[in-house]
Amino acid sequence: VSRSCSDDATTMAISRLLRAHSCLSLACATSLVGNFTLSVSSGAAFVSTSSTFRRNSFLSMSTSTTANQVQVIPGRPTWQQTMLRIRDPKKSLPFYTDLLGFTLIDQFDFPQYQFSLYFLTTLPQGETYDLVPGTQKAHDYLWNMEGVALELTYNYGTEKDDFKGYHAGNEERDGFGHIAVNCDDVYAASEKLEKAGCTFKKKPDEGRMKGLAFVYDNDGYWVELVKRGENSSIRNEFNFSQTMLRVKDVKKSIAFYQALGMKVVKELHFDEAGFSLYYLASSNVPDDADTKTMFQPVLELTHNHGTENDDNFQHFNGNEEGRQGFGHVGFLVDDVYKACDAIRPMGYGFRKEPDGGSMRGLAFAYDPDGYSVEIIKRGGIDFGDVKKEG
Repeated sequence: VSRSCSDDATTMAISRLLRAHSCLSLACATSLVGNFTLSVSSGAAFVSTSSTFRRNSFLSMSTSTTANQVQVIPGRPTWQQTMLRIRDPKKSLPFYTDLLGFTLIDQFDFPQYQFSLYFLTTLPQGETYDLVPGTQKAHDYLWNMEGVALELTYNYGTEKDDFKGYHAGNEERDGFGHIAVNCDDVYAASEKLEKAGCTFKKKPDEGRMKGLAFVYDNDGYWVELVKRGENSSIRNEFNFSQTMLRVKDVKKSIAFYQALGMKVVKELHFDEAGFSLYYLASSNVPDDADTKTMFQPVLELTHNHGTENDDNFQHFNGNEEGRQGFGHVGFLVDDVYKACDAIRPMGYGFRKEPDGGSMRGLAFAYDPDGYSVEIIKRGGIDFGDVKKEG
């Protein structure tokens, strides 16, 4: 990444902006203030200005957070889903499938409970998917996949005019930030999406940070458009690449997700601006994976420095009344009961125990920030949905 900074005032402006608007991530902050350049080389980074070089001051990259070994829960946990609530599948599905290249791989219909679930993912270019969503064969594929799906939850009737819409995040103290897709050319991708009628939080040439964009989906969620690395071998126009969550205490959060098999593959520290970014990949991703060239997405944890010292600080998790939008992330395991037995001593609690409620064998744990983490049996269970033939 390469930007240039005219003087220290820019750095201070970003720092003030981050403190005043803790809901903003790096991309938003830098698009509003400063035209600075991050020069990254051999694991070190510095800010280049016209008058000075601040080495390892504003930005540093390290693996210090990954030094402590965490015991992984049993059952080969793998990250499998990110869930967002949507108002109208007739609008949301074409946005993700027709414009961003996702494939609808499965569907669950629960007319008895008045909702449906749609699971989408980006498949490698040229891979054929010929299963019918909603069938048992599609269910079998979904609950055994090694990739990550975007789960869209539709509650019947929300497409009507009297529904006020879901909370897309990115307001004061919101935890969920965005999802992202990688592409070869952010400018060309943005032009295509704009011609298709999409609106933007930030176009690639707006603000001070060039070459980065945020497009709105139909529900107002931010979808970041990120340029791939020049050495990428991915042939897809887009691939699902990120889910971003803000965390209060990064040491606790990373330890929790490491226990679910995830690994930190990249860290960025912006000390003077007062925040850090941590990129976590699933257990089935190579340890040396490059976030700009890997096909599978990362879980991006954004930490605004100092929140861990404020006993009264807490992010909204996306499931509070009146702020519902983002729902959860989910992991596949071989045995839900054994996995939950290992999660329970962490002390963060459960939204749903494996035997709680009417659906047995499915659990929702809380992470350190109160985000819901679904624990699902690899291979699936009988969810009681109305299946299609095929």
